[in-house]
Amino acid sequence: MKRKSSLASLGEAETDGLWDDSNNLTFTPLGSGREVGRSCHILSFKGKQIMLDCGIHPGHKGIEMLPFLDQVDMSKIDLLLVTHFHLDHAASIPHLTERTGFRGQVFMTSATKAVLRLVLKDYARILASDPNEPPLYTQEELARCLEKCQTVGFHQVIEVEGIKITPYHAGHVLGAAMFLMEIAGVKILYTGDYSREDDRHLRGAEIPSIRPDVLIVEATFGLMVHESREQREKRFTESVEKIVRRGGNCLIPMGALGAVQELLLILEDHWNKNPDLKGIPIYHTSRIANEALTIYRSFINTMNEAMRSNKLSQPWTFENIGSLGEREEIVGPAVVLASPGYLQSGKSRKLFELWCSERRNGVILAGYSVEGTLAKELSREGAIREVESMNGTLLPVECEVKTITFAAHSDFIGTKSFVDQLKPKNIIFVHGEAEQMRKLRSKLQHEAQLANQETEFFSPDNCKTVTLRFQEQRIVKAYGGELVQRQMRTRGSRVAGFLVRKDLTDRLIATEDVRLYTQLKTAAVKQKLHIPFHPKFEHLESCVSKLFLPERTGQNELT
Repeated sequence: MKRKSSLASLGEAETDGLWDDSNNLTFTPLGSGREVGRSCHILSFKGKQIMLDCGIHPGHKGIEMLPFLDQVDMSKIDLLLVTHFHLDHAASIPHLTERTGFRGQVFMTSATKAVLRLVLKDYARILASDPNEPPLYTQEELARCLEKCQTVGFHQVIEVEGIKITPYHAGHVLGAAMFLMEIAGVKILYTGDYSREDDRHLRGAEIPSIRPDVLIVEATFGLMVHESREQREKRFTESVEKIVRRGGNCLIPMGALGAVQELLLILEDHWNKNPDLKGIPIYHTSRIANEALTIYRSFINTMNEAMRSNKLSQPWTFENIGSLGEREEIVGPAVVLASPGYLQSGKSRKLFELWCSERRNGVILAGYSVEGTLAKELSREGAIREVESMNGTLLPVECEVKTITFAAHSDFIGTKSFVDQLKPKNIIFVHGEAEQMRKLRSKLQHEAQLANQETEFFSPDNCKTVTLRFQEQRIVKAYGGELVQRQMRTRGSRVAGFLVRKDLTDRLIATEDVRLYTQLKTAAVKQKLHIPFHPKFEHLESCVSKLFLPERTGQNELT
C-alpha cells in the first residue's frame, strides 16, 4: 500500500442527516489491518482521539516499517495506550513522540515501561548500526520519549479528558494489558495481543465483567487450535534433545524478551531432570536478557500463582543457562536462543547461516513468524532449499527445521470462549493475516447467526475506516443548592441552574454554587431601556390598553 493513500470508509451508507457526526465512533488501523506487524489504530468518538499501540513491521526496512502515521493529523491525538513491549506494538513510539506533531499523553503498565526501556535502547542501537537506512530515532530521542510515558496499574481506573481507562491482565508477556475505554457511556475493549492460557510464569487473560459495545480483538491464529501446553513442551524438549544428542547445534530464534523467558524456564527444568544433559551448554545471546531477568524478579507478584508461591526459591536464577558474548565461538553440541526471532539479521541470522548446511543441526521456530521474513519461509515445510546469505552467496538448507510455537496468542477456542462470555455488540478484528482473519470472521459470524445474536463483524484493511453509530446517553448530575437537588428528584418539575459540560460530563449547578464547583464566575446585569416617543401620551395609552389591559387605566397609574 502506498503511503499517500487516503482514508476510506468501510461499508457505511451516507449519513441521512438524522445523525450527528459526534455520535459516530470511527476506528482506523494504521497498521496490522489484515496483516501482522506495526500495530497502530486510531479510535475517534465525541471529539476524542485515542491511538492504540504504535509498532514496527519487522518484514520491512526503514520508514516502511512504520505505521501509516502520515494519514492522520497527529496533533489531534489525545492519548496513546501501549499494550506491551514487543517491537511490533511499541517500537515506533519514539518516532511518534519526537518526530511528528503528536502531543498527547502516553500510558502503559509499570512492567511494560521497565522492559520497554531495555528493548528500545537495544533496538535504537541496531537501527544506528545500519549504514543503508537512516535511523527512525536516536538514543537521545528515545530518552526524551520515555520521560513522557506514564504508568497505570492493573484494574486502576483513570480518567483523561473525559475518557475512562482500565487495564486488565492480557497474558502474552510480562506487563501486557488489555484496555477498557469508556467514552460518553460507550465501552470499547482493545485486547492487543492476549492469551487465555496459563503458562509457566503468566496467568491467562482476564475477562472483564462488562459487555463492551465494541471489542477490538487480535486474529493472529485464526481458526488454529493449539495443542495442550504439556504436549507442546514435550515436543519441544524432545526435539531439542534429539538434535544435541546427535552432536548437532540447536538454534532457537526468538525475540530478546517475552516467550523466550518461558523457554528458559522449560529448558532449565528439563536439564535438571536429565543430569546427563548438563555437559551440553545452553546459551542466550541477548545483550539485555540478564538485565531483563532483574525486572522479571521485581515484578514476580504480577505473575501466576506458581511463580508467586515459589519466589523465595528464585525461579529466575538459572544454573544451566549462560550468556554468549558477541565474539564468543560455540563448540557444539549446544542450544542457543538468539535474537531476532524473524531471522532477518543479527546473531540469529549469523548462526543460521553458519549451521544451516549441516544435517545434524536443527532450527526450532518457537515464535510467531511474520510474512516477508526468513522465519516465515522456513516455516513452510519444504518450501525453501537454499537461502541467500547476508553477503550475497547462496547456502543450502540441509538442517532440520521444526515449528513448535510458543507465541502466546489466543487460538480459535480461546477467542470463541472470550467472545461468547463478553457478548460484544460489535467485533473488529486486527493483527492477523488476511486469510486467517477471513476464516475467523466467517466462522464466528455463522455461529452468531445460529445463536440469534445481533453482532456486527468487521476486519478493516490498513487506512480503511469502520464507522459505528451510537445514540448519546446524556446523564446530568445535580450539584449544590438544596432546591435543585429536590427538584431533580421530583418527576416533571422545572429546574433552574447552570448546565455545565466538561470532559463529556454534564452538571446542573445551582446558581449560588457555580463558583464552588467550577472556575466560572457569575455576574448580574441591570439594564434600563429608554425609547424616544414623540406623539401624545393619550395615543400610547390607548394602544397599550387595547393590547394588555382589560379596562382603561388612568394616566397617573400608567406613569
